[in-house]
Formats: sequence, structure tokens, C-alpha cells
Amino acid sequence: MPRVRSPKRGSRAFSPRKRAKNIAGRIDHWPDVDEGPQLLGFAGYKAGMTHVFLVEDRERSPDYGKEVRNAVTVIDAPPMVVCAVRAYECTVEGLRSMTEAWMENPPLDLRRRSKPLLTSSPGEALDLIASELERVTEIRVIAATQPRLSSVSKKKPEVMEIKIGGGSREEQLDYARKLLGRTITLSDVFKAGESIDVIGVTKGKGFQGPVKRWGIRILQRKSRKTKRGVASIGPWHPARVMPGVPRAGQMGFHQRTEYNKRILLLGSDGERVTVRGGFNRYGEVNNDYLAVKGSVMGPPKRLLKLRKAVRRSRYPEEEPPVTYIHIGALGS
Repeated sequence: MPRVRSPKRGSRAFSPRKRAKNIAGRIDHWPDVDEGPQLLGFAGYKAGMTHVFLVEDRERSPDYGKEVRNAVTVIDAPPMVVCAVRAYECTVEGLRSMTEAWMENPPLDLRRRSKPLLTSSPGEALDLIASELERVTEIRVIAATQPRLSSVSKKKPEVMEIKIGGGSREEQLDYARKLLGRTITLSDVFKAGESIDVIGVTKGKGFQGPVKRWGIRILQRKSRKTKRGVASIGPWHPARVMPGVPRAGQMGFHQRTEYNKRILLLGSDGERVTVRGGFNRYGEVNNDYLAVKGSVMGPPKRLLKLRKAVRRSRYPEEEPPVTYIHIGALGS
């Protein structure tokens, strides 16, 4: 009889499974867009999950034209303040920051995070960028969240860079000049029906064994020494444990990216999607919100960075026809 081999347990794509360096996650790549200039990202806080009913609008779906139920994740996205504009140039070692222009009166909460660089007036710094525009490779804005407007019990804002895409460098700089010191909203960046990427850090589960961490099979009861471990951890030589052997270690709190999460709902009235009594461990959504199809990483109150999709999506770009939003039964 042919030898039966067991399949690999767990995915090696995310090794090494180490704790993330930053709880806010990071964006290493921005997509290229034709329309513009426009902002390519935003930030929000995970509130919780519910479900909606909508008419399936994917023509290749077996349920096309029928009413289906989908789980959604609600993300609370308060307006963000554009605090600075930063210009990058390309060097042999990668992108290098040339200079940055900060707004004149930054929010007081921003000093809880970092002290703004107020070396010159914003106009002089922007004129300096304009004079060396031929060296500029990318123009990004530095935006700060406003957690006081959300149900997150904190005051210190998160700061993130958002790239300006589309158009020429002159148009991007003029666009950034208009945004400096202003407040941007979620609807300025995304629209309902659009597919986006969600970047964040998963739930931390601490130190776990190989059965929970990798999903290996539990050995028979008469096994020697251990049952919740691999029977053979490798050959005699090389005299070390190979990286592909499932072992115990850190599980969760990993940086992850969810691609092509479709926005089913987007608006400014948070009461429309807030369940009765508020979301568990979060509370009520009082600001701009978006509801994406399916689940996303992290527990409630986890900061999520939203980005324009870098991969081609098969979802229609039109707003889906949502017929019902579940916010809890009466009397519950």
C-alpha cells in the first residue's frame, strides 16, 4: 500500500510568530492610483460585530439577486486632524525624509504623543518643498486620531502617515497645502461599496503549546513522554531543531493585513449601526462609521489602519443594497 503522509499543520507563511513591535500596526506599501490627488488611508477603532441582510449583487454568485445574510464588523472612525506634511526623496537606501511642515497650533493632546517640530512657519516649509520639488518622490500627511470623540477611554492620539496618491507632484503639494491644519472625515477617503485593506494587530493569546498554536494531532494515550507534541522533532543531523517543526511559543498579537474587505455601510450617524446597549467592551458609536464584510483582526478598541486596496477586487464598486441592519431585538 502507498505510504500515507499527514498534511502540514499550520501555515508557515507567518513565521516567525513573534509579538508585533507596535500595537497600531504599520503600512509598508501604498497602492498606485490614477485619480487624484487623494488620500490613500484612514484610521479607526474596532467596535464590534453584527449582521446585515442585503441583495447579492455579484453576478457570478449563485445567490445573485437574492437576499442574503452577511456578518459585518463595525469600525468607529472619528475625524482625523492633518497635523503636518512630509516630503520624501528616493536614495540608494530607500525613502528618506527631506523636510516637513507642521500646522501652527497643533492639538494639545498631540503633545501626549510627541512634540511637534515647529522650526519654521508652515508656509516657509511648504515653499521649501516646492523649491526642491524635482527631488521629491512621495508626499505624505501626518494625521492624528481623536480618541476623545470615540468610546475608547484614552486621550493620547495615534499618529500615522497617509500617502497622497494620483496627480502630479505639483497637484499633490497643492492638495496637501489645503489639507494642512484641517480635519478630514472618513467620507473624504472612502465610499460605500469600495474594497479596502485593513491593517492591524491580532488578539494576543500568550504562550501556547503546539496543539493550539499549530493544530497538530494529539498522540495516543500510550505515547511516551508527551501526547500534546510532535513525536519526532527531526533527524540526528543537522543537530538542531528545524524551523518547520511545530513548537510552543507566542500565539497572537501578530501584525496582519486583511485584503479586499468590502465596505457595506458607511455614514455619519453611528446610531444606525450601534446595537442596543452598545457593543460589548466598546460602547456606542457616535461618529463616522463603516461596516466591512466579515471579521477583522483584534479585540474591541484596537486601532485599525485602513488603506486603499492594493489588489484587484471582484466585488462591484457600487454601494450594495442593504435591506436590514441587526441592532438587537426589542426588549433585549
